[in-house]
Amino acid sequence: MTDYQGVLDHIAEAVQPHFGKGKVADYIPALASVPARKFGMAVRTTEGDLFVTGDAAERFSIQSISKLFMLELALQHFGDMVWTRVGKEPSGDRFNSMMRLEHEAGIPRNPFINPGALAITDLMMSLKGDTKFRIRNYLRFLAMTDTVDSNADVAASELAHAHVNRALANLMKGYGNIHGAVDALMATYCYQCAMEMNCAELATAALPLAGGGYSALHDAAVISASQAKRIGAVMLTCGMYDSVGSFAYRVGLPAKSGVGGGIVAIVPGKMAISVWAPELDAFGNSYVGTHALELFTNLTHTSIF
Repeated sequence: MTDYQGVLDHIAEAVQPHFGKGKVADYIPALASVPARKFGMAVRTTEGDLFVTGDAAERFSIQSISKLFMLELALQHFGDMVWTRVGKEPSGDRFNSMMRLEHEAGIPRNPFINPGALAITDLMMSLKGDTKFRIRNYLRFLAMTDTVDSNADVAASELAHAHVNRALANLMKGYGNIHGAVDALMATYCYQCAMEMNCAELATAALPLAGGGYSALHDAAVISASQAKRIGAVMLTCGMYDSVGSFAYRVGLPAKSGVGGGIVAIVPGKMAISVWAPELDAFGNSYVGTHALELFTNLTHTSIF
């Protein structure tokens, strides 16, 4: 049996020389002050066992990782109709690029780039009730804690600097792919991105994706096996912005990142893994976190390839 605790503790030491090679996200002012040398990592097995190291209990802004859970919600409510609003293909462009979006008549390439996430959030806002509370309560359910919440300061900071995202939403609205009011959409989108979780909570929340929809901790199928399969596929091909090929080459797992420095990954049938290290590479992914996950799959032979 693999000593996952020993592996995580080894990785926490082995990544130390890699700090200082990335840059904390500063285009969202509220994130610029996050200490750059933070590092946490957690593994939650499909049996429910938890292993953690470093700052795994400290919450951070999950940012684009929220797009993963919004996609889960949308598929549960709307099924395959989701794919009439967004595609399933890698974009090959920056996560907030609008060039391809205009060329393809307002249909984003996938749900994990910003325009795709905006389309998914807009779709969720067509339901009755407050979408902000729906995503918060869903994350609390997945993470099995009632204290997960959105950071109001981070949300306000994002909203005040959301000029490109607002332009993306308006462009899509011009093509008929955003149905609601752009101002309300932006407020909800910034709220969801400002959700805070820690590594242990993220690994727990992603467990159904690793378990074919089933979570041993919930003792229930949280999503269907088909949904887990399809979400995992989109994570593998689209979850790491425009460096998905490099990540698959180095790590070999379906994953989703966020500019808060978090990455959540799954080993189908075995475990969910999360890592947090705020310094980002040129693509907006955690520099140290990517290296940590590469070490993990090398040491534990858990790459899907």
